[in-house]
Amino acid sequence: MAQSNTAVVKTEPQSDSLNPRTHGYEFFGPPGATAVSIGVPFLTYALFFGCNEKTGCPPSFELAKLNVQANLTNLDWWASLWDTQAALIYLGWYAFCVAAWFVLPGDWVEGTTMRNGQKKKYKINAFSTFLLAMGGTAGYITRYGPSSFTFLYERFAGFATAALLMSFVQACYVYWSSYQSGALLALGGNSGNVIYDWYIGRELNPSIGSFDIKSFNELRPGLILWALIDISMACEQATRLGGWPTASMLLVCTFQIFYVVDGLYNEPAILTTMDITTDGFGFMLSVGDLLWVPFVYSLQARYLAFHPTQLGPAGVAGVLATNALGYYIFRAANGEKNDFRNGRNPKNLQFFTTESGSKLLTSGWWGFLRHPNYLGDLIMAFSWSLPTGFNTPITYFYFVYFFVLLVHRDSRDDHNCHVKYGKDWVKYKKIVPYTIVPYVY
Repeated sequence: MAQSNTAVVKTEPQSDSLNPRTHGYEFFGPPGATAVSIGVPFLTYALFFGCNEKTGCPPSFELAKLNVQANLTNLDWWASLWDTQAALIYLGWYAFCVAAWFVLPGDWVEGTTMRNGQKKKYKINAFSTFLLAMGGTAGYITRYGPSSFTFLYERFAGFATAALLMSFVQACYVYWSSYQSGALLALGGNSGNVIYDWYIGRELNPSIGSFDIKSFNELRPGLILWALIDISMACEQATRLGGWPTASMLLVCTFQIFYVVDGLYNEPAILTTMDITTDGFGFMLSVGDLLWVPFVYSLQARYLAFHPTQLGPAGVAGVLATNALGYYIFRAANGEKNDFRNGRNPKNLQFFTTESGSKLLTSGWWGFLRHPNYLGDLIMAFSWSLPTGFNTPITYFYFVYFFVLLVHRDSRDDHNCHVKYGKDWVKYKKIVPYTIVPYVY
């Protein structure tokens, strides 16, 4: 979408050879950025209020209509979204993650070469932070019992509001700090439109000293909180049942926490992702990392907390097999990519060399699909919803949303690669024609 001179809020963008002005928009420009900035919090709350034990999941049309009409004009309802105790606990949680980053030991790993010729170093200790958090949680539950850790379920909306506020404040801070001298800006975030640049992220790697804000948020406060929320949902269900959680709850929690563990343990792998190498850090990433991931991705566990679903042996086996297939594809594909990018090729995979000297895999998983890791991710996402049964489509929201997200991400990647490789990318797409779903897309 071409940049318009009629944008409501504009500033003169910093522009030089290192930080060229952004001449095009993504997400349909400022209107789209505004819509997503409002839509993400709205959907987060809508999924909570549209799927809970008081109203049903989903509530009847008449009940939903009455609730909307009553709540939108009820100041007490709006005030109920704020929970001071939840906000203080969340602030303490975020402070714990920051302190763990500073205190816990970790290797310093170089990222990819940036366009200024430098390589930024990142401290790798997200997995240690997770272990410390899980150890403290396990000790707390052992000492005080499962009923003591249900507060994340009970104060869910309040915690979501606290995370939203943190996302907003961070986005404002990094936008303001991007005007400091010497900041390396994201190629897509220097349009001059305040709303758009605030949303998409103006600075590529906003930092406070050696503390990189973007990579920190990517894996620590939100991702680990997702695991803690799942545990709280399991405690809520166990407390209600007077014993152990159901097999369906254990499957959902195991799959999702294992996914979190895998991402944290393989922390250096994020250093080659689009989020780190290409995107700036703005509201898009901050609200995604801190609000959307923990409070939307935990939907299945939250549903099972108040609506226990029983699975027989065949159901358990089927769900396990589906998840295992997705994980195998995801990990095998990423393993091939990471080996190749680090100068190793143990499988002797074939590759295509572009005129710029870049090498693109044309065999193995990456010769089968342009994004085989996306396929594995989608299969795993489906297996997370299966334990909830088929009583409501809402628990399958994550799978549908994730497919749309990956298709959009693929379109962004395809555009960037066309710009970077030109006719070589057209040639490569003929060699590897399918993107996510073999023989379909």
